[in-house]
Amino acid sequence: MVCMGQSAEFGKFLKAMRSRLSPEDAGAGPTSGTRRVPGLRREEVARLAGVSTDYYVRLEQGRNIHPSRTVLDAVSRALRLSSSEQAHMMDLLENCAANPRSAGQTAQAVRPALRHLLEAVGDVPAMVLGRRSDVLAGNRLAFLLFTDFPALPVAERNLTRWLILDPAARELFRDWKTVAAEAAGALRVDVGRHPNDAQANQLVGELAVNSEHFRQWWAGHRVATRSAGAVRLHHPAVGDLELNFENLVLPEDPDQTLRVYSARPGSPSADALALLGSLGAVSNPEQPRSSVPDAPATVAEGGA
Repeated sequence: MVCMGQSAEFGKFLKAMRSRLSPEDAGAGPTSGTRRVPGLRREEVARLAGVSTDYYVRLEQGRNIHPSRTVLDAVSRALRLSSSEQAHMMDLLENCAANPRSAGQTAQAVRPALRHLLEAVGDVPAMVLGRRSDVLAGNRLAFLLFTDFPALPVAERNLTRWLILDPAARELFRDWKTVAAEAAGALRVDVGRHPNDAQANQLVGELAVNSEHFRQWWAGHRVATRSAGAVRLHHPAVGDLELNFENLVLPEDPDQTLRVYSARPGSPSADALALLGSLGAVSNPEQPRSSVPDAPATVAEGGA
């Protein structure tokens, strides 16, 4: 059953998606008069979706109405939503926000299957990411490549927070703005699925206060879900690298992801990864950490 506990965010999302489309892009036909705001008008979306303007206005205003799946699919087509955006739209409708104080926050533990996979991936960087992109575990090479997450305070062991706020991340990622924007989009997906998560809301607030880029991305309601991709890095110790990454999510727990980075065999990037591993072994001969120290069993206060 569709519920409207997230109706305010649902309406904001529709408005943001509408504002990014021109009439030509949406196939709304010729327009008349001066357009005072960018994007489609509400009546144009309503016409494209086959609903009345009044009904669409009530949807965008977050009124307590219950649209059918047929209507939602029509609105999605009118707004040219991607599959990820459409899924996020449904999350905003179906995951009702309850009283945050009644929602318990327990720390995630790495699933045994993911820990075994992490230990088996070999000499490539790998991490287990949890809710909000919390870094739950990782191997030595991942911490050498990015940052020593186990050494950070519990509240700072979060990949998105590090990407956006740490100046070292801007120096490391040659396409930092693209990577950071995608991280913000993934965080929005997480918030849509879990509206009662006080830690996620605190993280969003911290990022919004400290990053103008994040404020702009968040206001645009961009969502991002990628199972694979590539990154270009400039590491201070080994220079330039071009790495592919794969995200493995177990069906039993979609809130944990194994992310593995790799380089093309025989490439300069593969040589750079091997050099990084050898440099790390020399500088830290102790047994390398393969996981982030466990957080308290119950998270009573904020922090990502």
